[in-house]
Amino acid sequence: MKETLQRKKSPNIHERGFTLVEMIVAVGLFAVVMLVSTATLLSLVSANRKSQSLQSVMNNLNIALDGMVRSIRMGTDYHCGGPPYSEAMDCEEGTILAFKALSGDTWIYWFAEDENGIGRIYKSETGSADDGIAVTAPDVVIDNLEFYAVGTARGAADPAHIQPKVVIVLKGTAGARDARTSTTFAIQATAVQRVLDL
Repeated sequence: MKETLQRKKSPNIHERGFTLVEMIVAVGLFAVVMLVSTATLLSLVSANRKSQSLQSVMNNLNIALDGMVRSIRMGTDYHCGGPPYSEAMDCEEGTILAFKALSGDTWIYWFAEDENGIGRIYKSETGSADDGIAVTAPDVVIDNLEFYAVGTARGAADPAHIQPKVVIVLKGTAGARDARTSTTFAIQATAVQRVLDL
C-alpha cells in the first residue's frame, strides 16, 4: 500500500504539457506567419482588381477602334479637315475624318477634350460636330489622334489607281479611375475602302 501512495505522489514523466513560454512563442510565430500571408493575399487581390479594370478599359478601346475601322472601310469620299465635307481629299495628317457612309449620310470622327479635360474620340452620323457622341470611355485618355488619307482622287487625277485608304494613329493612356498606375499605348490601324474605286 505504501508503494501505491508513493506512485500517486511522484510526478509521472509522461503527463507533462507545454509551458507558458512555449505557448507564447508558438502563438507569436503563428501570428507573424498569418500577418505575412494576409498581406500577400490582399496585395494579390488588389493587383487582380487593377488588372481586370485595365482589361475592361482596353476592351472598350478595341471595340471603339474596330467600329471606327469597319465604318471607314465601308465608306467613301474620305476627307480630313474642316467643313465642308462635300469632296474627297487626301491629307497627310488631321484630327478630323469625314466620309460618306453606306446610307449616304456624312459621318465624322474626331478628337476633342470633354468637359473634364479628358481627350476622347467622338462620332457623328449627321455630318455635324454639334451632335457627336463619345465612343471611348472616360478611363481611356486619348493624347493624340491623327488620320492620314491617301488615294481619294478618282480617274485621271489618280493615275496609279491607288485604292483609297485611311491610316489611324492613336496614342494615349489607360487606367482605372482609382488605380495608381496607368498604361500607355500607341495603336495604328488601316482601313482600305471596300468599294472599288475606278
